[in-house]
Amino acid sequence: MSHNTFGQLFRVTTWGESHGPAIGCVVDGVPPLLPLVEGDIQPLLDRRRPGTSRFVTQRQESDQVRILSGTYEGRTTGTPISLLIENVDQRSKDYSTLADTFRPGHADYTYQSKYGIRDPRGGGRASARETACRVAAGAVARKVLGDGVVIRGALRQIGEHAVTDANWDWEAVADNVFHCPDSAMAPVWEGYLDAIRKEGSSVGAVVEVHASGVAVGWGAPVYGKLDADLAAAMMSINAVKGVEIGSGFGAARMRGEDAADEMLPGNDGPGFTSNHNGGILGGISSGQDIVLRFAVKPTSSILIPRRSVDKNGAETEVVTKGRHDPCVGIRAVPVGEAMMACVLADHLLRHRAQTGQTG
Repeated sequence: MSHNTFGQLFRVTTWGESHGPAIGCVVDGVPPLLPLVEGDIQPLLDRRRPGTSRFVTQRQESDQVRILSGTYEGRTTGTPISLLIENVDQRSKDYSTLADTFRPGHADYTYQSKYGIRDPRGGGRASARETACRVAAGAVARKVLGDGVVIRGALRQIGEHAVTDANWDWEAVADNVFHCPDSAMAPVWEGYLDAIRKEGSSVGAVVEVHASGVAVGWGAPVYGKLDADLAAAMMSINAVKGVEIGSGFGAARMRGEDAADEMLPGNDGPGFTSNHNGGILGGISSGQDIVLRFAVKPTSSILIPRRSVDKNGAETEVVTKGRHDPCVGIRAVPVGEAMMACVLADHLLRHRAQTGQTG
């Protein structure tokens, strides 16, 4: 299997399967002398960790990270950083009936067709367990970006229930298990997901991620656009089916005079009256906040019987037992933040290499 690495100068290679002994990643291209210890990574992993509420999978993983290489006395050395996360709560027997059956909505059929073999335990390499590696790499990327770049994510929508923009409060995100920025919507989601979970079903979600403090000039035309790389990074997250930057698809309903982000003179450079372009113009950062959203489909592992076929092409019925997220979008919030951080770190290093500028 190829294509397990992303990035150009800041490069991340992830490895491991859902039910293997461990998962991990190798991060290459990190400048030397940056402060980095396991305590810098662990809090971000804890935000993605399973088993933290009844609204996520009950798999009990501590997700304790170990730095195996690339640091000395708490600082990066410029050599590859290897990160290890052990799997401790696999229940492979839950998948014993699925070895010869394709689960609808999963990668079972496409993996088997492409490679002629697949690991049915928890989805193997296709499992969202792999995203823990991305979150760990994202913690390293934040060190490259420095404290001046602030990346924040929140859950904008679960099913048909979306937050009210007027109630958006970043401080509220840490006060509930949903990463919800609207304190009035969190209890609505709680009752809604309880009902979904009891029915043995699942539901989709929309995640929104912001990055502030990004300097003007990151990204490159024509095929190195910052928004193109961000879209590709978000689409690479398990279960993501759509990405939009700024006003996104809403721009199709706008007129030119409304969509144009008017510019005004300022002491520290031009200012903008709006941000419909999501902080990126011509594939290059404008200095405004970078804003994107991505849609996460409902978890395909549900208890409601679904029609499918087995490896021999015979019709069958699938009920996916085990421990699964009724809304995988909840734990996708820190993953989206991590992918934003990794892409921005890569583009910062590329910008320095292209122009010699440090910003």
